[in-house]
Amino acid sequence: MAENNAVNGIVLDEASLTLEEFARACAVERQWVVERVESGMLGDGSHYVSQWRFTSRDLTRARRLRQMEYDFDAEPELAALVADLFEEVDYLRKRLRAAGIDTN
Repeated sequence: MAENNAVNGIVLDEASLTLEEFARACAVERQWVVERVESGMLGDGSHYVSQWRFTSRDLTRARRLRQMEYDFDAEPELAALVADLFEEVDYLRKRLRAAGIDTN
């Protein structure tokens, strides 16, 4: 895994990153991203590497995956499950707020 020299910043929802930009922003090797896309943990499922583009949602998910794998020595599949659960909790909190229910 690459050193923790991630590019900090905000990626707008309309913007997209190439594979190389995405790997750099996540502070991982290109192959780490390729493996997770091919296994269905990241990206939109496209089989053509040249067409891969990553959004801010992908960036958040990838950083969670990397963090779980690094901090807890988690297998990629377990890290993906944890990322799924985080995403579900975020979604449910947004729905509660939209319904006027405090989530704190």
